[in-house]
Amino acid sequence: MKRFNTIFKFLALIFVMSGCEDKYTEQYLSLEPVYMSYKDFREAVKVESTHSLQKPGKIYYKDNYLFINEIMKGIHVYNNANPVSPQYVGFIAIPGNVDMVIKGNIMYADSYIDLVGIDISNPAAAKEVARLKSVFPYSVPPYESYYRLGPIDDTQGVVVDWTVKKIRKEIEQISNPVYPVYFGSKFTNFSLSADAATNGAQQTSPAGIGGSMARFGLIGNHLLAVDNSSYYNFDLTNATSPSLETKLGMGWGIETMFLSGSNMFLGTSNGMLIYNVADVTKPTYVSNFWHATGCDPVVVQNNRAYVTIRGGDACGSLINRMDVLDITNLKTPVLMRSYNMTGPYGLGIDGDVLFVCDGTDGLKVYNAADPYLISEHLIATFKDINAYDVIPLGNSLLMIGSDGFYQYNYSNLNDIKQISSIKVVK
Repeated sequence: MKRFNTIFKFLALIFVMSGCEDKYTEQYLSLEPVYMSYKDFREAVKVESTHSLQKPGKIYYKDNYLFINEIMKGIHVYNNANPVSPQYVGFIAIPGNVDMVIKGNIMYADSYIDLVGIDISNPAAAKEVARLKSVFPYSVPPYESYYRLGPIDDTQGVVVDWTVKKIRKEIEQISNPVYPVYFGSKFTNFSLSADAATNGAQQTSPAGIGGSMARFGLIGNHLLAVDNSSYYNFDLTNATSPSLETKLGMGWGIETMFLSGSNMFLGTSNGMLIYNVADVTKPTYVSNFWHATGCDPVVVQNNRAYVTIRGGDACGSLINRMDVLDITNLKTPVLMRSYNMTGPYGLGIDGDVLFVCDGTDGLKVYNAADPYLISEHLIATFKDINAYDVIPLGNSLLMIGSDGFYQYNYSNLNDIKQISSIKVVK
């Protein structure tokens, strides 16, 4: 009997050990979503008297008012009648906001999956007057890619933030190959509907003026918008009851949109696409100009297009340059010359004056009269800023960067002066 008990215990030990070989414990840090319910999200548009500028995004200008996007949070409003001293009006809280346009007294802005219309007749008392629900893809705030991303449940609401959580869980091993293959780690990846802010001489209209990084634009009574892969046409004939008239797939990697006359120029991760939008319900492909992979906005003036290409990080290659294109014949854009840059973002053109936001290398101002000698005609450089986008307004320049907002007077090109700034609060 004693021998039998010994054999039984030995077999039980083997069984336990063999069972242990099938299971391992994995421990890691995960980004878990923080939700806002759909009810709260759709009741969140409101004016706050104060809100510090922390993560500036795109900019817009209309009727002496300056609008600065706080990425994924809302829009700061300033009275800019005196550019030397912009006066803070208030902050319009718009969860998930990245882009905006203004037609008449109505601002149209993205709010995660919705398009909202906000009456800004009195910006200090702005109020929501229209909402189109679930017209944009489900999107989430930016996150650090070196963390694993926890599963996202879109039935719980919109993701407004992330919390770091230590995850410890049991995972399984398969017998072949020898080394463990782990299952159960679910990675869910969503891209921003607008990454993820047209200017004086470029894309002007009575409606207002935006920057070269925009994905929203206006043609008549229509709001045109693009996300990473789609084109949207919203009918604004009834300002407080907009409707989605057209949605079309346009490939992948769309980053910015620039409207000029009846043409739409799309900056994509692989080049510039040109569409005719004389009929906004049926955009017609015209041509393309391909380049190495990189992030790139486009601005157009007369028969020239200026395209910046930025490499690194999510933008792909290591190429950083600006291309100048002859678009006299829109069907066959021709490269005139390329110029090396440090890390270019947005740009603006006003007559012969070209403004380039070259990232950490600051703002650069050129005389672009001769497209073949732009780099040889550098007018000024402002290096102590991390430049993102610009709006030239004739004699004054609006510029946004990661460290704040700046205004310059360029009426005298031999003496361009910074006249005011709004700094980021860290």
